[in-house]
Formats: sequence, C-alpha cells, structure tokens
Amino acid sequence: MTDIKELLLSRIRDVEDYPEQGVMFKDITPLLADPAAFTALTDALAEIAGRTGATKVVGLEARGFILGAPVAVRAGLGFIPVRKAGKLPGATLRQAYELEYGSAEIEVHAEDLGTDDRILIVDDVLATGGTAEASIQLVHRAGAEVVGVAVLMELGFLRGRARLEPALMGAPLEALIVV
Repeated sequence: MTDIKELLLSRIRDVEDYPEQGVMFKDITPLLADPAAFTALTDALAEIAGRTGATKVVGLEARGFILGAPVAVRAGLGFIPVRKAGKLPGATLRQAYELEYGSAEIEVHAEDLGTDDRILIVDDVLATGGTAEASIQLVHRAGAEVVGVAVLMELGFLRGRARLEPALMGAPLEALIVV
C-alpha cells in the first residue's frame, strides 16, 4: 500500500489560499489526469467496496462522482449520486447539515436506495465530516445499510473521523492517505 500512497500523493497538488486566504487546497486534478494513478485509485477503492460487501456505491457531489462512478463500474455495482439540493428531479430525500459558515442540504432519489442495499459512500476528501455525516443519515433514512465510507484523503487535523464515528455505527471509515 505504501507504493500506491506515494503514487497518489505525488499526483496531488497543494494550492495555497484557495478557495480563501489561509486554506491549503488539495487539488486532485493532476491525479485524475494520470491514467496509472487514477486506475490505482479506482482499483484500491473498488477493493474496499468488495471487502465491505457493498451492493451500491454512493458518490458525493462533486468529486465523489468522479471517483465513485468508476469504482462502482470496477466493482460491478450500481452508482447512486448524492447531490446538492434542487439538482435531482422527482421524489427525493433531503438532509441539512452545518458548514463552517452556514448550512447546506443534500439529496438522493428516494427510490434509488432500499432495505436490501449495502452502501459504500465514496468521496475525495474527508475534512470536517459534515457532508459525509449527512449522506450517512440520508442512506439510513432510505432504509439502506452503510457498510463503510472510503475516501482518497483524510485531513486528520480537522477531526472529521471523530464526527463520523457515531453515525457509522461500527462501519469502517477508510482513507487511502491521511495528512
């Protein structure tokens, strides 16, 4: 796993003061542009999906879509997008959550998840955990089981893992890289 971590880290670019002063943004676009690195990432996340016994992958808007869809294909599973409120047509379940400055809402199609589904939630970065926590709540409200959360990178200093542990109810949180 060390080799994959080194490969992935070497393709993640730090961008200072983005999106605002004092923030060090982790840009994954160089990783996505490198077919070997993107394939290695997809394979590693698909392995987690297989190990957890997931039946579907939920990807969080927006970079979770980029990672989650190929993971679902590689693992032979369905893919379910969790979107910002107002972006999905038809009947949805909606969950509000708090951000550092304000609040937001996410949605999922109500009919896309059911009681037989075992869900792996995929995203690029775990920061404070607000979006991931809201997505776990959505999955539970739909009657499905969360079998894990898998992310490319965890920003450990923001303590998102501690926030998610109660919501995960024992399901694993796996980060390929922790910084």
